[in-house]
Amino acid sequence: MSDAKIKRALVSVSDKTGLVELGQTLAVADVEILSTGGSAKALRDAGVPVTEVSDFTGFPEIMDGRVKTLQPKIHGGLLAVRGNAEHEAAMHEHDIAPIDLLVVNLYPFEETVAKGADFDTCIENIDIGGPAMIRAASKNHAFVTVVVDPDDYAQLVDEMSTNNGATTAQFRTRLAAKAYARTGSYDAAISDWFAGELGETFPARKVMSGELRQVLRYGENPHQQAAFYTSAENRPGVATATQLQGKELSFNNLNDTDAAYELVAEFSERPACVIVKHANPCGVAVADDLTTAYKRAFACDTESAFGGIIAFNQRLDGATAKEIADLFAEVIIAPEISDEAKAIFAAKKNLRVLETGALPNPNATGMTVRSLAGGYLLQTRDAALTTDELKVVTKRAPSDAEMNDLIFAFTVCKHVKSNAIIYVKDSATVGVGAGQMSRVNSSRIAAWKAADAARVAGDTISWAIGSVVASDAFFPFADGLIAAADAGTTAIIQPGGSMRDEEVIAAADEKGLAMVFTGMRHFRH
Repeated sequence: MSDAKIKRALVSVSDKTGLVELGQTLAVADVEILSTGGSAKALRDAGVPVTEVSDFTGFPEIMDGRVKTLQPKIHGGLLAVRGNAEHEAAMHEHDIAPIDLLVVNLYPFEETVAKGADFDTCIENIDIGGPAMIRAASKNHAFVTVVVDPDDYAQLVDEMSTNNGATTAQFRTRLAAKAYARTGSYDAAISDWFAGELGETFPARKVMSGELRQVLRYGENPHQQAAFYTSAENRPGVATATQLQGKELSFNNLNDTDAAYELVAEFSERPACVIVKHANPCGVAVADDLTTAYKRAFACDTESAFGGIIAFNQRLDGATAKEIADLFAEVIIAPEISDEAKAIFAAKKNLRVLETGALPNPNATGMTVRSLAGGYLLQTRDAALTTDELKVVTKRAPSDAEMNDLIFAFTVCKHVKSNAIIYVKDSATVGVGAGQMSRVNSSRIAAWKAADAARVAGDTISWAIGSVVASDAFFPFADGLIAAADAGTTAIIQPGGSMRDEEVIAAADEKGLAMVFTGMRHFRH
């Protein structure tokens, strides 16, 4: 492919950003501009010479504008292979002129859906002519330049200026690839919307798209390549956050920060803090103020908190920032950061500070995706949490204080890698056992961590004593419960449903524990 001179352009855009300036530049370069509707009016009002597409084709716009560019003179002009005798003969016979540049962006379907428009309005915002022209021009990129993003206008102008009004093959190829990606994501949004309208959670074909947010330095390990793509979900969190300062976020930073923020969003009634290390919480607490919540979350595992992610559910104030300043952390994330806190963090230039503007709704529906060889697993988000159907199965019922801690512990359990065992006392984790192949070992590890946390704090007795315990799935044997009881816990919350439930209940009664079944499991692998 060689350079392609631009003599004629077709411009038809929904987003008018930069349109007039581009039109003026093309006019100065003696490019004939064809246009439609609002685009033509905007150019004409700015004094840019424009030929209406209907005048160019000799066929009027019909059906409320649904049919205007779906016409042989348009698609023939875009698809004709220059230098091909047969194509050129057809162009001569049917009076088809070549179109060298297509500047199109599509009806705002995604934005229309996001605004909650009704069915008919969404249908009318499905662009037909635009994608057809984009695909035609992209296929024929050996001769035609296609631009679908206003951000590329400046590059187009530079390219034409550098190459005496032409574009290079490499430039056209890159823009063609981008154009096909745009029509692909557009169709993905439409098919996803249709599936939702039809109530199909898992349609026969599922198309997903994402927009590149950041090419990362590497993936989980330095030898792996990685990038961060955002989806159309627009869920508050790392994808919507503004980074106020600090080094570039890494793959692991993003993954861990997402885990921390999703957990802290579970708590809305009181100030909360979550500290995460390697996607597992090593400290979670709610309190009457943010500083106390942070201190109690940190106290759960002061060793693991080093180099961790710290998430808050409220505006991060200066007093809390002063406490955090003493700890080496990788990322701080909160809905809002006060000016005083920003000033304190500014002294730690490498600290990544993220402000999201909002918390994600923990009860919102949505999907999570996990890849595997040859495909991927798609499931609805674990947004449920049983609180109204709790069943006391032991002789002793939990006290009100125990019940509050049990619900808190089970909420945290949702966000801990299985097998998960969580020790909680006074609305703060005191021991976390995560990711073990055996549930009893998770229970033992959490008990050991509770004892170690007490030792670090200068207490002579384990913080497991007087705590409650949550398990993300049922106890298959009584040993995990017995380990918790021996560590000093007073109450247990678990889904139930084991073949040995009666044995486990009997062990709880023998130890004097209160135990509650939820009927709901929260595995997280």
